[in-house]
Amino acid sequence: MDDDTLTLIPDDLDEAKPNAGAWVIAVIDDDPAVHDGTRYALASYTLDGRGLEILTARSAAEARVLLAERRDVAVVLLDVVMETDNAGLDLVDYIRRDLRQETVRIILRTGQPGQAPERRIIVDYDINDYKAKTELTADKLFTSLTAALRAYQQLKRLDETRRGLEIIIDAAPMLLDHKSMQRLAEGVLTQVASLLNVACAGILVLRETAAPQERFCVLAGSGCYGHYAGREPAWPLEERVQPLVERAFAERRHSFGEHWSTLYLHTASGSEIVALIEADRQLSETDRSLIALFTSRLSIAFDNVILYERLQQTNADLERRVVERTAELIRANRRLDLQRSDLRRANSLKTEILGTIAHDLKNPLAVILGRAEMLSDLIDMQGDREQMRAQVQHVRASAKGLTTMIDSLMADAMNDALDISLRREPVDLAGLAREVCEADRPLADAKGQTLVCDGPDELFLCGDAERLREALDNLVSNAIKYSPAGGAISVRVSREPGPRGAELVCAVADHGPGLSPEDSTRVFGRFQRLSAKPTGGENSTGLGLSIVRRIAELHGGRATAESAGPGLGAVFAIRFPEEAVGLI
Repeated sequence: MDDDTLTLIPDDLDEAKPNAGAWVIAVIDDDPAVHDGTRYALASYTLDGRGLEILTARSAAEARVLLAERRDVAVVLLDVVMETDNAGLDLVDYIRRDLRQETVRIILRTGQPGQAPERRIIVDYDINDYKAKTELTADKLFTSLTAALRAYQQLKRLDETRRGLEIIIDAAPMLLDHKSMQRLAEGVLTQVASLLNVACAGILVLRETAAPQERFCVLAGSGCYGHYAGREPAWPLEERVQPLVERAFAERRHSFGEHWSTLYLHTASGSEIVALIEADRQLSETDRSLIALFTSRLSIAFDNVILYERLQQTNADLERRVVERTAELIRANRRLDLQRSDLRRANSLKTEILGTIAHDLKNPLAVILGRAEMLSDLIDMQGDREQMRAQVQHVRASAKGLTTMIDSLMADAMNDALDISLRREPVDLAGLAREVCEADRPLADAKGQTLVCDGPDELFLCGDAERLREALDNLVSNAIKYSPAGGAISVRVSREPGPRGAELVCAVADHGPGLSPEDSTRVFGRFQRLSAKPTGGENSTGLGLSIVRRIAELHGGRATAESAGPGLGAVFAIRFPEEAVGLI
């Protein structure tokens, strides 16, 4: 061949070793001299600082295997006529349709131009150039290859951009659908790796400045940074990572290095996010443009998650407040129910009091009215003064009875008050019993009864002296009221064993009518009229023993009544457990 067409290289010349990051071209020709000449002509070829890696195939069949394995071929220098007249054209069809390699550029070279009409081949098979071997000088080969590589570079960039945009479009709904900050961060790292189409490791760091003191949190980590996620404490990071992240937060912009890239993101909610990406290659301009486009849409996704989490927290707070408010309403309703019950009880008590007044006060009032009329007649008739004095005495006695009855009703109403409280102080129960006995002794003497008080010199408990005096007075006065004339009444104060330990007891025993079985079941009820009648014509409201029971219960004690049967007397007592009344 002419030197202007093809130059041969010596047989002992070593093949050039592939350069890192070199352009990959494939020479497919059944003529060994063409392979050698092409290598020689392109031995020093560089474009954009990148040399060539030349692959060779001696037939179309060998080329099919080679191109199927190497998908990074940029330019194919292809002979048309090899095993068959159309072997090269069939290989073009295989590349475009079967391998779906749209970006690889193909330069047809043929020694028989008439075998393939130039226009039809270029149009039908997407051929980058079509040259006869005789016209492919070293300069023309350089020119054609450079044009093909430029076209490949542009197509590749367009293809990468298209693929990146598809990834961004596909990722957008998925990222916006995340409801968890951690899941969103993991999805971002996954999509960045897919977008760059490289194996990369990354870490996503969140900085919150809204709080009084800024707070850092590692949202997610992938690859060699996977252990950062959920680590406590999250900050600071390792020495080789910490400065890169801090610089990204300080500069507030994307930064791209040879192997490290930092992406900065600021959300509308005031949070800042830095993604540190470590890739096995430097990112191209296309990669950087896609990354910038991708991150510009991420702030919306992060804001959605932040707002969603705040909404969830607000809902949780609202639910908690609803539960608390519901509990308060339930407690308020319970208090209202208790108050309603107390009001019903008070109303019932009012009805009972009115009934008692209507019944028990009618007789004394009738006496007063009748005696008053008799007294008026005596005055008109100027009757005997002694008779007048007797009538006045009857009126006075009836009035006193009414006063006593009213006092008892008022005392019982006080005992039923909801806000009743005891004034606790040391009380000598034995001394208090002796005082009550001395106060009631004139009543017993008037009926010829004997009243005896027995007990220790002193026996202290903690209680309300006035309330206890009232209870003891009711027991003693009841014994005097229902005991026959000349009967014996004994009051005993002692410490006795009880069902739950020692008890302080004040018991009043009489020799009166006793209690029937029916009386025993209602003896301490309010307004209860027992079968026994007062032996001296005294009045009774049926309240005295109910007051005794109430006072005993307020002191943590109890009231008891014992009788061997009708006519055999009875023993009424109030009993206080030592631990309940605070023994002094």
